[in-house]
Amino acid sequence: MERAYLVLADGTVFEGRAIGAPADAVGELVFTTGMCGYLETLTDESYAGQIVMQTYPLIGNYGVIPQDFEGRCAVRGYVVREMCSQPSNFRCQGGLDGFLKSQGVPGICGVDTRRLTRLIREHGVMNAKLCREVPSDLSDIQNYAVTGVVAAESCRERSVHPAEGETKYRVALMDYGAKRSIVKQLQARGCEVTVLPQDTPAEDVLALHPDGVMLSNGPGDPQENVYCIEQLKKIIGKLPVFGICLGHQLTALAMGGTTVKLKYGHRGVNQPVRDLTGERTYITSQNHGYAVVSESLEGIGRVIFENANDHTCEGVEYPGKRCFTVQFHPEASSGPLDTRFLFDRFIAMMGGDR
Repeated sequence: MERAYLVLADGTVFEGRAIGAPADAVGELVFTTGMCGYLETLTDESYAGQIVMQTYPLIGNYGVIPQDFEGRCAVRGYVVREMCSQPSNFRCQGGLDGFLKSQGVPGICGVDTRRLTRLIREHGVMNAKLCREVPSDLSDIQNYAVTGVVAAESCRERSVHPAEGETKYRVALMDYGAKRSIVKQLQARGCEVTVLPQDTPAEDVLALHPDGVMLSNGPGDPQENVYCIEQLKKIIGKLPVFGICLGHQLTALAMGGTTVKLKYGHRGVNQPVRDLTGERTYITSQNHGYAVVSESLEGIGRVIFENANDHTCEGVEYPGKRCFTVQFHPEASSGPLDTRFLFDRFIAMMGGDR
């Protein structure tokens, strides 16, 4: 394997071996702690604009399985400790290195991911560059910013996905970078799902006369999506709304709340979330770098879930609006299935329960 380098914005250099596409790439370096699910990670469009590092040391051991993809591959680069070159799985249709090459994504293996993770935890998320030669000028790394990613990752045209079995409800899904599993969870519950581009006007959404609106996950800074926020202001309160991840953040902004960038975010399949309305703590799948400021929604919404580690907001319901949102991923993929009941709550809301 050819030699490759990961250069951080502060000038720190990690040497390793090149994998994936023979190209250089600059992005925001983040880490995810999942012990499995690397395919879902690579095809989660919430990672757009980012170089993703896996903290689990062995990646690629079950190969590439297209049926497990959540969307298109949107990562800027990929960092692993060790990449398996001989995967073994009865569903395997190729190796990870070949997949990265086919997607034009450069990567690096053989680096000390434990040290890298500690650096990010102490310093916070920082930009980095994957390259074949160490640059003398770091300005392109230091000046990089993740912008315009929701518009880049959203679908261009609407599409309709039929319910499994009898159609009970019709749902409009706003695609901010939606994972396919969200659609599948709704279909399995008897919903016909119309997936809409992120810039669809509120009037067009309401003209479909859906029974409810689903707000998807997505990448980037939620405050950047001014148009989407303005459309949500016209939708919330008119029919049931359920938001996930970026959809949760956009809803809070539309309702007058604020968001903040976290030091290194929550990314992985082992994030504990406390249910503030009961006594349960759920293990959840998460992928986000921003959080809703709970105090900013005082008198507007009620925080119903809280991160058990850092106490950040993980879920809000808006009394009288038939609207609730969560920061984590109840559809998982990959991850625990503890919170899939939230889709059932949305179904009940469309059926008239408040």
